[in-house]
Amino acid sequence: MRLRKAARVILVGAPGVGKGTQSERLLQKFPQLSSISSGDLLRHNVKQRTPLGIKVESTMKSGGLVSDDLILRLINNELNQRGWIYSGHSPGNVMTLASSSLGTEAQTFGGDADVAAFISSPAHARGYPHPRPSEDPSASFLLDGFPRTAAQANRLEEIVPINLAVSIKTPLAVIMNRISGRWVHEPSGRVYNTTFNAPKVPGHDDVTGEPLMRRIDDSEEVYRARWSKFEETSEPLLEHYAKKGVLWEVEGMSSDEITPKLLCEFERRFAA
Repeated sequence: MRLRKAARVILVGAPGVGKGTQSERLLQKFPQLSSISSGDLLRHNVKQRTPLGIKVESTMKSGGLVSDDLILRLINNELNQRGWIYSGHSPGNVMTLASSSLGTEAQTFGGDADVAAFISSPAHARGYPHPRPSEDPSASFLLDGFPRTAAQANRLEEIVPINLAVSIKTPLAVIMNRISGRWVHEPSGRVYNTTFNAPKVPGHDDVTGEPLMRRIDDSEEVYRARWSKFEETSEPLLEHYAKKGVLWEVEGMSSDEITPKLLCEFERRFAA
């Protein structure tokens, strides 16, 4: 289905609620929609040895957390490279921490001091106009992994405004039951569930026949702690998007129940 305007979307939901499943189904239904994962972008920059990747790698090796500033700069650069935000100057002059694919005119850095100065302030604070998002349907994306807090959402607004935040809700008891039946084939990452996607041979991978295992974080105690943490951080995040008028909530007992509602709302907002 074709979109008529740009969709800039995040999915918010507790661990195990099925955000990945809903993302895949949206991407299949709407070919103009792309997925932008902050984790994938980090790994790509590290692999390509970009200035950003080197900075992130050193942070991770020292045991530190990747800062919001770095993640935001990474997202900003990705959207600039794709031509999905306009900063009031030519793409060849974009100040970026990413790879040299932008051309020889891209900003270079003499050392950590230059990098720190670059990531410490938004582009418009350094004399550049505030970025403007493209409204072309081809500039539609699902942003995965960021933002997770209201503070991060506020910072993201400096780069690109989200125009749909989907809150996916499934009762805790249902998710707990789902997790209790989950088994994985660790080498491949294949996931099974004894209630709706059982392996052909109980306890063994369909492809290799190797034993399946339970994830450490699939225990009830660990999951309840993750749920509590999510509830704590998500409430102000959802309030942020409610105030912006872009929050939409959907509830269901399963992904198959939620998907038709989500696709219908997405079509109404961006394709009708």
